[in-house]
Amino acid sequence: MQSLTGFDLEALSSRAAASPRLRANQNFHPDLTAAVQRLAIAMEPGTYVRPHRHTATWELLCPLRGSFDLILFDEQGVVSARHRLGSDGAAVFEMPAATWHSVISLDAGGVIFEVKEGPYQPMPQGDFAAWSPAEGDDGVAAMMDFLAVAGPGMQFAAP
Repeated sequence: MQSLTGFDLEALSSRAAASPRLRANQNFHPDLTAAVQRLAIAMEPGTYVRPHRHTATWELLCPLRGSFDLILFDEQGVVSARHRLGSDGAAVFEMPAATWHSVISLDAGGVIFEVKEGPYQPMPQGDFAAWSPAEGDDGVAAMMDFLAVAGPGMQFAAP
């Protein structure tokens, strides 16, 4: 049996705050071959989740602490929707396979729970949005500024 206590959430958030990527996760699945992948992800504001999709699986997100914005895109990178998760927003959000998306953390100490089909597969390059900068590239700051305000109909313009 597994659980996440307030102490566990705080420890996970501390690990994320100390991480260069501003993220840390705690897996609930026993190993990467599990048929269902379940994990708590601590995400600090400023972490970059490059727009991507999961071509073979749906994805379910449930905020455990803090608020997040989930930004959905079409194939060309035009924002199709923006959803608040957490306070004053959805408690659970499930998206179908092949949905282009990114998530931003709005609060320090935020933790979101993710569930998707397994087994774990490394993200193929084609499942990262070609119109978005890769993690560590010069354009990430501009993309983060865009994600902070992006609404339906908007499209990122690389600097």
